Amino acid sequence: MELPSQFTFPFCYTPHPLCLAAANELQNYLKKRSDWSDELKKGKMFGVLIVRDSQGEVGYLAAFSGILAGSNIHSHFVPPIYDLLNPDGFFKEEEGHISALNKKIIEMENSDVYHSLCNKLNVVVQKAEKALSDYREIMKSAKTEREQRRKNVTLDNVTLSILIKESQYQHAEYKRQEKYWNCKIEEHRQALTNYMNQINEWKKIRKFRSANLQKRLFDAFVLQNAKGESKTLNEIFEEYCHCLPPAGAGECAAPKLLQYAYLHQLQPLAMAEFWWGESPKSEIRRHGCFYPSCKHKCEPILKHMLEGLNVEPNPLLVVRSSVSDIKIVYEDEYLLVLNKPHGMLSVPGKDDLPSVFTYLEKIIPDATGPLMVHRLDMDTSGLLLVAKNKEVHSMLQILFETRVIKKKYIAFLDGCISDNLLRKGFIRLPLRPDYLNRPYQLVDEVDGKPSVTRYEILGTEKKIINGHMQWVTRVAFYPLTGRTHQLRVHSAHLMGLNLPIVGDSLYGQPSDRLYLHAESLEFRHPITGKRLFIEYKLL
Repeated sequence: MELPSQFTFPFCYTPHPLCLAAANELQNYLKKRSDWSDELKKGKMFGVLIVRDSQGEVGYLAAFSGILAGSNIHSHFVPPIYDLLNPDGFFKEEEGHISALNKKIIEMENSDVYHSLCNKLNVVVQKAEKALSDYREIMKSAKTEREQRRKNVTLDNVTLSILIKESQYQHAEYKRQEKYWNCKIEEHRQALTNYMNQINEWKKIRKFRSANLQKRLFDAFVLQNAKGESKTLNEIFEEYCHCLPPAGAGECAAPKLLQYAYLHQLQPLAMAEFWWGESPKSEIRRHGCFYPSCKHKCEPILKHMLEGLNVEPNPLLVVRSSVSDIKIVYEDEYLLVLNKPHGMLSVPGKDDLPSVFTYLEKIIPDATGPLMVHRLDMDTSGLLLVAKNKEVHSMLQILFETRVIKKKYIAFLDGCISDNLLRKGFIRLPLRPDYLNRPYQLVDEVDGKPSVTRYEILGTEKKIINGHMQWVTRVAFYPLTGRTHQLRVHSAHLMGLNLPIVGDSLYGQPSDRLYLHAESLEFRHPITGKRLFIEYKLL
């Protein structure tokens, strides 16, 4: 096989054939490890790094993220950058002290003394509430009786004075009882507070020791790069984002692989990471599929470690479509509908790539308002609705918000759909952004927002995709909500169709393009009232 001319861009890539061969060997090895089968079934990320030694021999290194089978050192895999499980190391020793603090705090929080103090406080609070409530009833009855006497009998001044003094006495007595019970409550509350202060002091000590341990640990992770430079994790994250490294930083497969290569004078040529096992419930991870490095932990680290290597350009910043590929499908004096090519932004991004919006500014220079009524993902092709003035834009947005505009998407799914799946139906999943690994979306039953898609399986067929014949399932999607990556997640997730869209580099496998196309729009014209059905077939 021809060696790669540039090293893999780790956050968006197509695995090199050598990486595929190495991953295949590693996967065969994993299949033989029956002693790991239960843990591997739960799912873990593995990585392979193609390297060349000083004699020109080419081979590969293997690594896993985190800990495997209770250890981070196994034959067949590179060692960790720092062995935090070493029983003689500072981490395990200090972790033991922190664990002892945890145990002490838990014991104090669950002790008979703590529960007794809580119960005594609750009892005295309840007694106080009942005593004061009962006395308020006495006062209420007495007041009613006094008012009745005033109404029915003409009272002399002496009797009136007695009634007034009775009322004043009862109010004063209530204040005395209230003060008495408040003192009782405060006495028990102070006893509980004193006990809680002891717990909080231990928690402060635990927090201080944990923070110091984390800092010391991250200083122990000394990472190399191709220039021969070394930096600790603390230095890397301080320079990159002026923040502390997150838990688990430096323990992913990619940093382990590069570190070992640099320390043993091996030249990194290409890298790939794959998931092995079942998918987590929130994320989308398919068994045996390749994935980019995580951004939350690895982006700052790899920025340092890849310095000195000739790395591929970010594929997402490579212009894949030009404005000449944009086609206007419908136009009148109020609005237009165009077909956006795949690989083009709907609106300008931070990298100054061509976008539909910049194209519209040139062809409709006199337009007022925001123009774009809705958007499509950069990798999605299809119909976009554009307003030529502010008033029409507002009207069209209302149609989108009230779901009056009907949208149809066509997608090719990567493989044959399960026979158990209904040919037609609805997919409902609560989605939210993966804040630690954008732009991914997560399924989150607690914090996710509702997303609903109606789908229809149109058939299974063989297609030539990126020069290779493969089975695909043609699906029509009718989104009823407009969440980010909604159709991509609904396709790939276990609780959706369980097949990613062909070419989905985020939730499936990369290809020549994402095979998702917004094929038609149907709506009533906001000005003329005419019913419009606009279609542009591509897939």
